[in-house]
Amino acid sequence: MVCFRWLSAICCLGVLLVAQAAQSANVNGVRVWRAPDHTRIVLDLDAPVQHSLTLAGNPDRIILDVPNSKLLGDLAKLPLADTPVMVIRSYVHNKTDLRLVLDLKAKVAPNSFALKAHAGMHDRLVIDLYDEVTPANSTTVATAAPSIPPTTKSVAVQDKPAVSAPAPAPVTTASADLSGKRFIVIAVDAGHGGEDPGAMGPNRLREKEVTLAIAKELVAAINAQPGFTGKLTRTGDYFIPLKKRRDLARNMKADLFVSIHADAFTKASARGASVFALSQNGATSETARFLAQRENESDLIGGVGDISLGDKDQVLAGVLVDLSMTATLNSSLQVGHHVLSSMGGLAHLHKRHVEQAGFMVLKSPDVPSILVETGFISNPDEARKLATPAYRKQMAQSVFKGIKQHFYQHPPAGTYVAAQLESGALKDFERQHTVARGDSLSGIAARYGVSMQSLMLHNNLRGTTVNLGQTLKIPAGGTAVASQPVARPSYTPPPAAPRQHKVVAGDTLSRIASRYGVSIAAIQRHNNMKNATVKIGQTLKIPTS
Repeated sequence: MVCFRWLSAICCLGVLLVAQAAQSANVNGVRVWRAPDHTRIVLDLDAPVQHSLTLAGNPDRIILDVPNSKLLGDLAKLPLADTPVMVIRSYVHNKTDLRLVLDLKAKVAPNSFALKAHAGMHDRLVIDLYDEVTPANSTTVATAAPSIPPTTKSVAVQDKPAVSAPAPAPVTTASADLSGKRFIVIAVDAGHGGEDPGAMGPNRLREKEVTLAIAKELVAAINAQPGFTGKLTRTGDYFIPLKKRRDLARNMKADLFVSIHADAFTKASARGASVFALSQNGATSETARFLAQRENESDLIGGVGDISLGDKDQVLAGVLVDLSMTATLNSSLQVGHHVLSSMGGLAHLHKRHVEQAGFMVLKSPDVPSILVETGFISNPDEARKLATPAYRKQMAQSVFKGIKQHFYQHPPAGTYVAAQLESGALKDFERQHTVARGDSLSGIAARYGVSMQSLMLHNNLRGTTVNLGQTLKIPAGGTAVASQPVARPSYTPPPAAPRQHKVVAGDTLSRIASRYGVSIAAIQRHNNMKNATVKIGQTLKIPTS
């Protein structure tokens, strides 16, 4: 019996040692990105870790404890000049733990979370520092900080490659001409960014760099054309969640949202540029399904909370069946056709029709949206072209040529372009019309102020039948009627999902209340709490006010 107990004790000790070993981790590097409203710091790990984060005062600092872990390498300085962090210090705590101290030079609202290894990405610990978020109804709460030895070690942290400064402000352009006619607004979205590099091509060519370069060239081309204004959703190397990209376009009051990508496929032989619009019923090809799944997983790669890939449109599910989405989708297909035709003059086309897939970034209820695949970065020949500034500029110009053709034929009412067309100032432009659902030859003729007979003669038509997707040339002489969007109800966003907070190490009820701008008493009432004690892993409902 004694022998058996001794063996049991040895076995238990062995299991304990294995468990402890499994919890140890190395921090192989630290990276930083500066976004317009926050700073993101990422610790690259070789295994999952537990951590605690403490916001301390006098002086303001953040203390991060990572048990049973160590920081490896002789690291260089972090590019912190334009961040709220003055310096990062590191030392070994309790002989086995890693402690990082972030000395602050500005007020921040911190948030931290762990990301499990996923889609080729290793385990990471993410710290987001939101700039000076101080709700009016919140109170300052002093948090007891762990003791810090007087002598600490400043560490150098190498970021590869990182943006050390906030992204430059978007190019400012006039939003209207002197007569008060508004300009057409195009929101240009550079895919991926920050710790989400996107697809990788030869010679470590990264999709996030290609897309940002082409997006900037596209905005430059848009802003050079009278009557148009281009705005970037992402102006630097930082991560933006997919849903937020859509919201940015809506906040810009954009007439069109264009997301730029340069993706990869499992076969290096896959090639060609593509244009995608949203499909409510799934993808139209195997490649489309693959690319849609890859792009939707970007949120999980970038880390924006618990994203369910099987329920990708929970916020807008009810809106997608609305008339506004139907009209928006038709407009997306129309502009996509023009862009694809224009790109065909520069690049090989993967498909000669606008494909449709369930890209989350395209699911805006009232902004026509297209996703442009400028080529396959996994194809050596196309990657070589996409790596050159000259080709990126040509690609951007070809995309805008298609956009301009669309809006010259379908100018929104009250815009500078619509006024120019009505006045005949754009008489040299050969008008075209792509037949959409519900179109008839008589309706098209009435819209452009020409007769059905002249329309038939100009297009060598033998009858009055027109086909969906057919392109008709519009004869000169008519007065175009500015396109009015299909009548549709104004979009009211669905109610926001109830706010929740999962308690992590270092949380207190006062800190949680301060973070969400509510009172401690309100949280207690909302969760039927008898006292102010919270437990790690506990989920609290956050009241709206």
